[in-house]
Amino acid sequence: MEREHEVRRENRIARFLRTSHLPVEKTLASFDRDRLPKKVNHLLSTLLDGGFTDRCENVLAFGNPGSGKTHLLCAIGQEMIQQHGKRILFTPCNLMVQNLLIAKRDLKLSRILKSLSRYDAIIIDDIGYVQQSREEMEVLFTLLADRYERTSIMITSNLPFSKWEQIFKDPMTTAAAIDRLVHHSVILELNLPSYRLEKSKETKAK
Repeated sequence: MEREHEVRRENRIARFLRTSHLPVEKTLASFDRDRLPKKVNHLLSTLLDGGFTDRCENVLAFGNPGSGKTHLLCAIGQEMIQQHGKRILFTPCNLMVQNLLIAKRDLKLSRILKSLSRYDAIIIDDIGYVQQSREEMEVLFTLLADRYERTSIMITSNLPFSKWEQIFKDPMTTAAAIDRLVHHSVILELNLPSYRLEKSKETKAK
């Protein structure tokens, strides 16, 4: 019975990893934690216990391009699946927005929101990297509002909150979006040099 239970657990984890669309190479083992500020490293240790998804808390990672935001959140996502059996979904922001727009056009937006609600956390990568149109902003806000205090959202962004009006176009909508995200959240500030640039310089120096 114990062996059957373990096999079922392994199969469930494998299925969750497959459906998460997480980049398989972006793991905690391949992430250089020594680069992180002390405060962020401490927050990471706290997040890895998995409790933030039970509390429906959001995780917001800000920083320069190449600072490791995506890798860090993906690593947390993989740990949530493998260690805690959570359901996680990874998606670039532009892809999520386009899928929501298609669902809205086909009068299936409520259906896709319901299907997304089964995930304990959704990782939305590079919010604000491509400026949204007003229609795109509206479906993105709908997603954030739908998940508010129900499940977790994990976001990476190069833009600080002070520039989020570029995303949501309207001051009131911007304020409402930020309020929903920040209300129950852990904020990771990765003001670090580009990891890719550092590695490139190291390679050229050899």
